[in-house]
Amino acid sequence: MRTRKLLAAAATALIAATGFAVGVINATASEASPASPGAKDVIVHLFEWPWSSVANECTSVLGPKGFGGVQVSPPQEHVVLPGQGYPWWQDYQPVSYQLSTRRGDRNAFASMVSTCHAAGVKIYVDAVVNHMAGGASSGTGSGGSAYSHYAYPSVAYGTDDFHHCGRNGNDDIANYGDRWEVQNCELVDLSDLKTESSYVRGKLTAYLNDLVGLGVDGFRVDAAKHMPAADMAAFLDPVNGDPYVFSEVIEGGSGEPTPEEYTGIGDVTEFRYGDVVGTAFKDGNLSNLNNLAGSMRLGSGDAVAFIDNHDTQRNGRAKLTYKDGTSYALSEAFMIAYPYGVPQVMSSFTFSNNDAGPPAASNGTTSAVSCGNGWQCEHRARTTANMVALRNAATGTAVSNWWSNGSNQIAFGRGSAAYVAFNRSGSALSRTFQTSLPAGTYCDVMAGDFTNGACTGTAYTVDSSGQFTATVAASAALALHINARGSGSTNPPTGCTTAAIAFESNTTTTFGQNVFVTGNTAALGNWDPASAVALSSAAYPVWKATVTLPGNTAVQYKYIKKEGSTVVWESDPNRTRTTPSATPCSATWADTWR
Repeated sequence: MRTRKLLAAAATALIAATGFAVGVINATASEASPASPGAKDVIVHLFEWPWSSVANECTSVLGPKGFGGVQVSPPQEHVVLPGQGYPWWQDYQPVSYQLSTRRGDRNAFASMVSTCHAAGVKIYVDAVVNHMAGGASSGTGSGGSAYSHYAYPSVAYGTDDFHHCGRNGNDDIANYGDRWEVQNCELVDLSDLKTESSYVRGKLTAYLNDLVGLGVDGFRVDAAKHMPAADMAAFLDPVNGDPYVFSEVIEGGSGEPTPEEYTGIGDVTEFRYGDVVGTAFKDGNLSNLNNLAGSMRLGSGDAVAFIDNHDTQRNGRAKLTYKDGTSYALSEAFMIAYPYGVPQVMSSFTFSNNDAGPPAASNGTTSAVSCGNGWQCEHRARTTANMVALRNAATGTAVSNWWSNGSNQIAFGRGSAAYVAFNRSGSALSRTFQTSLPAGTYCDVMAGDFTNGACTGTAYTVDSSGQFTATVAASAALALHINARGSGSTNPPTGCTTAAIAFESNTTTTFGQNVFVTGNTAALGNWDPASAVALSSAAYPVWKATVTLPGNTAVQYKYIKKEGSTVVWESDPNRTRTTPSATPCSATWADTWR
């Protein structure tokens, strides 16, 4: 990796000086490979999780399920903004490089790293090294350090350590088609570090070395496109060890820095992935996903793939997020199963205000994670968590036995290690699938767990020719792999294409109010109050209605009260239940208004 970094930096400098094509970097960089996450490569972004909760998750969930690493939120001291409700983005405005944040102090951070390593899980830090805090803020940071615009005494940064581009009045980037502005002006008023300075580079290397000294395994470099690749190589190359590095580079238009420029340093975030795969699962058009690599900007060996991240969830770019329920869950499962890039899954806190911070105490200190109580925890869903073992089992194998109905149903294998099928149609998929799996009985890890050699859900028998017959319910998936072979029900009951769900909400209302249910499916109005399903008050205070929903499907929903044009929503988080997958294809979901 050292040779590759140095050669990449030289190539980048050559491009800047001569305007040679980006391909120079890739040709030079091919002489060596950067550090990688290893065979267990699924990364989960535990966004804004406190250190103690990350440690607990490594021990109780991530290690046992086979996750390779965790991306944690920035661990350096940051601004504190009570007047703005402690927004999530305050953590991306550094005040110093002390490890003191609203998620915990240095000791808690070090303990988390040690605990996660003991569970076999690596720690990747979201490294904010392009800038310090915004010019609009001054005061005391999360660790008690005083600061003001261009003055951060705890780091010994002063005004000469920052760019002052002088082009746009407030020094902000105005023209993203101007490479110089992108890398020398300020990103939304954030004090832009002079990364060409040897003094600044030394500070950044020291910060990263401190983290490596605590056991950190790598870095996600925030806002990387706003720094020349040569500058990044100059402060990353001296970092001790061989950390895994992946850079956030948002693909832009003509004149902007390109993702390819940063592949000599490490992997790069592939923003096209969420666009292509998210759109496919949102619209149900899956048939062309076997040509996925050809739709990407980066080669598989250089890319970090994701359906959504903390930014795209909030800026409208993400095609799917946790709010999209089943479509999102299936897209995450596909990403883990399909061999492109390093898959990164998102674990969110719920929000309706895009600036909102995580669940917290009144002083802004982040609350311990309790999944379902403001913390979404998408990574715990069976459709994600159980797929990690499948990916680990299939490491190094290519796609095999691809099948498609030409539209919204696909299936494929991973050599002789795994086989999956995805059905985004409105009806069940029944067929005999051809695999390369060895003969045996396999658990469907999308329908149950593999525990102590047995399946808690459906099992399928693959015959000597590699075939098995199965029914995949509407908007559902099936997944088999060689490390989940055991006994189970090999004659599953008839699958539920649809399910009759009786909604019952114990809700007190005032005169003129009526109660409705809405959610993330068309039958529930797709979160539109005007299309919500009316409940009957005949059994008041219990309001009732029966709705036909897709079978074997995770559904998110909430109750609302309507009076004329006034709509009152239940409190967060969304309610989540799964419709029946087998007869009887009906259920009662009894709830109390909250």
